[in-house]
This record gives sequence, structure tokens and C-alpha cells, in this order.
Amino acid sequence: MSTIGIIVGSTRPGRYSEQVAHWVLDRAQGRESRYELVDLAEVGLPHLDEPVPASAGQYAHEHTQRWSTRIAALDGFVFVTPEYNHGIPGVLKNAIDYLYREWNDKAAGIVSYGVTGGARAAEQLRQIAAELRLATVRAHVPLSFHHDFREFTTLAPEPHQESLLSDLLGEVEAWTGALEPLRKAA
Repeated sequence: MSTIGIIVGSTRPGRYSEQVAHWVLDRAQGRESRYELVDLAEVGLPHLDEPVPASAGQYAHEHTQRWSTRIAALDGFVFVTPEYNHGIPGVLKNAIDYLYREWNDKAAGIVSYGVTGGARAAEQLRQIAAELRLATVRAHVPLSFHHDFREFTTLAPEPHQESLLSDLLGEVEAWTGALEPLRKAA
């Protein structure tokens, strides 16, 4: 059975990422893969402080080694990201940049949120993922503050978002399985 990490991509006080990530986790229960939360607020990585580029795989710090072990153990991902100033949060970019090979040959889906559904953050994340040989799936769940959050605070996704999320999870599971031979060969 594959294990898919749901990455909570914001550490901001009062963040909505937790609500969204728990919604994803709740909807993922009983599927073909096992899902677990990876909360960047709990990981607590400092600003990138490794002296050698991540592609070398030579980690000097214990926090990087723990992060490496955590991400390497996962077979795929669902990134939950807000859109901050037309992009992903710095903490998410920082966490991604710490590693390289641990992301390779795995599948990822994106659940984004913001005034425009986090579309620009999702596109930025797709570009970053391509450089890491992380295969993003076509399905995307763009949650809008105007339509999917009551009074701009409480997650209440419109019914069509449930269908989009189901499609996204199915694609992540399928691609995770399809990429397994590449992960094993590495």
C-alpha cells in the first residue's frame, strides 16, 4: 500500500491550511492508499542552512536528515497551499528546497486556496515540481474564499469540489503506482 503525504503548506498563525488539509485527509479515508498529514509548522525547518546543494544529498544538519527521512518514506503527495502575493508561501518553498532526490519520481496533487482559488500558487508549484522530477497530476482543487469558505473563515467547499478532490486523489494514487518502478530503480 502506498503512503501519500498531505503537506500543510503554511505555518502562519490563523492559517486555513489546517482546515483544508483535514478536509483532504477526511475525504481520503478508505481509499487505496494510506494518507497522513505532514504539517510544516511541526517540522520546524529554519531558513535553508545547508552548505551543499540538495542535489548532492549531503546533509550537514540533523533537522535536514529528519526531513529527508520523512519525505523519502512517502510515495506521493498532496500539497495544500495558500496563495500569498501570487505565489506559494516561503515556508513551503523553503521545505521543498531542502531536498532533491527525496521528491524524485513521485506523484503530487495540488489543493490551493485564495481569493482566486490559489491558481497562481498552484502553477508556481507545478514549475517547481517539474525541476524536482515530481509529477503533478492534472486534477486540481482551487478553493475560493468567495465560494468555499463561510464568511471568509470556515471551510465549506461547494459540492463540485468534492468531485474534484476525488479525481485528484485517484490521479495521485494511479501515478504513484505507475512511478513505483522508477522509485525502485533509483
